[in-house]
Amino acid sequence: MSQTGLPARRSAHSLLMQITGEGRLMAELVSAGALADLAPEDRARAQRLATDALRGLDRADRMLKPYLKKTPPDHVMNALRLGVIELCSGAAAHGVVNAYVDIVGRNKRTQPMKGLVNAVLRKIADEGPAGWAKRPVPLTPGWLRQPLVAAWGRDAVSGIEAAHFAGAPLDLTARRDPAAVATAVGGDVLPGGSVRVQNPGQVSTLPGYANGDWWVQDAAAAIPVKLLGDVAGLRVLDLCAAPGGKTLQLAAGGADVTAVDLSEKRMARVQENLARTALQARIVVSDAFDFDEAGFDVVLLDAPCSATGTMRRHPDLPYAKDGSEFGALIDQQAALIDHALTLLRPGGRLVFCTCSLLPDEGEVQVDEALARHPGLTTDWTALARDGIDPTWITPEGGLRLRPDYWPERGGMDGFYIAVLTKPA
Repeated sequence: MSQTGLPARRSAHSLLMQITGEGRLMAELVSAGALADLAPEDRARAQRLATDALRGLDRADRMLKPYLKKTPPDHVMNALRLGVIELCSGAAAHGVVNAYVDIVGRNKRTQPMKGLVNAVLRKIADEGPAGWAKRPVPLTPGWLRQPLVAAWGRDAVSGIEAAHFAGAPLDLTARRDPAAVATAVGGDVLPGGSVRVQNPGQVSTLPGYANGDWWVQDAAAAIPVKLLGDVAGLRVLDLCAAPGGKTLQLAAGGADVTAVDLSEKRMARVQENLARTALQARIVVSDAFDFDEAGFDVVLLDAPCSATGTMRRHPDLPYAKDGSEFGALIDQQAALIDHALTLLRPGGRLVFCTCSLLPDEGEVQVDEALARHPGLTTDWTALARDGIDPTWITPEGGLRLRPDYWPERGGMDGFYIAVLTKPA
């Protein structure tokens, strides 16, 4: 990226400032139009640069530390981090250094630090990609790393961090034939049937997109529906349904699906994907607690959670959050489980899942639900599906998925899933 890429660099810097300083999430900023003024190429470049900086932020800070007597203001620090990322990916030093000196110089408070930025980035340029490669895998911020180490141990967390740093390939769920989709898009069929594409480019230009042959869905996120087996003819409620991958899976399996979510905007996207794939589901925009239709054979509850399992794709999360809202989310999950059970017919099944790495949002929730509801049981037989490694099965009868699983294939999102059966 040359000096002509200055608008993209400024926007990447602005994204970092809002994420690390204001606790905003990347998706929220982009959705709100943070990059709307950029040309499409610069928009993609800015988002990619900010994402790479977040993914490697701890490593960038380690590279900068020997050259800084003290940590500079955030405006300067984020410019330096972006400069490190570019220089260590082989970008030409002259353009990179000038761009970030310019960004720092435009702020009256940090203008006197232009010389510091110039000097530090020129030293980083001397180290270049070789210096970057010598540094360890970036660590997760301490507020989140500590509970993860307590839950899974240091070796597992090191594996999780390596998966986060590597990023995520593209996973697709085929409407009909995974092998045919894999051949068309140049991907591989994973255990369990998802199709993985390592270097996809623009998703909407891949073969089969316009025809609705597949939709984007992480391999881990596709497992909850697969645990149900044959859903043809079943009356299924997808509660907290957006972004809709599971709704599409259920509809493709022949279920009579009702999809409920509070977000009108996200549900409009679900409707678009249903139309693209020529699948049908009833769409209801509603708060889950306000939806009180009963008698469903299955309720699938992908509950609002910390989303800590999705950091391969969303490296902004541990920098935008600090864990302070997790207690309220955990209480909400328990209340949603209780409400979902009232919507099931006797003998019906509840699939509870969260894209979280925290046991309080998974294993502990199910243990406590079993204690609150006499007669409620976990369906162990549901876990005996193709692609399910028996070592993923947890003592209470759920599945624990982690990013460090399938390292040779590119990992998976962190997820917890349990199938619960209501007393007949």
